Amino acid sequence: MQERRNVSHKGVPLVKFENVYKTYGEDQVLENIDFEISKGEFVFLIGPSGTGKSTIIKMLNREESPSAGKIYFDGQDLSSISYKDMFQVRRRIGVVFQNFRVIKSKSVFENVAISLEVVDRPLDEIREVVPSILSMVGLSHKIYKYPTELSGGEIQRLSIARALAHEPDLIVADEPTGMIDPKASSEIMKILSEINSLGTTILMATHDYNIVNDMKKRVIKVNNGKIVSDKNMGGYHD
Repeated sequence: MQERRNVSHKGVPLVKFENVYKTYGEDQVLENIDFEISKGEFVFLIGPSGTGKSTIIKMLNREESPSAGKIYFDGQDLSSISYKDMFQVRRRIGVVFQNFRVIKSKSVFENVAISLEVVDRPLDEIREVVPSILSMVGLSHKIYKYPTELSGGEIQRLSIARALAHEPDLIVADEPTGMIDPKASSEIMKILSEINSLGTTILMATHDYNIVNDMKKRVIKVNNGKIVSDKNMGGYHD
């Protein structure tokens, strides 16, 4: 993966939540969520389980919509974007899930290639791009293996490779180290740091406060559906 060309609008935050509320029936999940993420930032979203982190993540991909307030991606109000145009926005957002979501019946190469095939990228381009991405996440030697032949950490690296297929402006990682061991977690964080150093913005939801303290990045803490702190170069214990 080469240093990316920033296609975002200059001076506009890549992500902006503006007084966002979310309710399910009588249950209020999020209250007055208000923050911005600039292009190129690495931001941790932390807080106890069930406090609203995953809902914030899902709203960015419009899997969920706010009950009130606005969410902007690169200056675009997500609520005003048509289904067709939202597909284009989603290509600029790579998502890494805790439970991997790879296709077990396809090889490592095919898992990444399918992300390009569905948008009609030419075969010669796929054959060039996929090995490059797999090299970046340390899976070149596993290119023809299947997910059942990989360790948990390797499967998560494959998940990251899939998220990178379209060279997104933003990687959203929802508890990416939650199901792997500490050594594999360290490898995942090195990969995400490298991706960030090349210009891709990272938003990572986690409850692993050791990682948060080690990384010394911006930390947004959510509790009971509210942002309770937002610190640059912070750590959980700061």
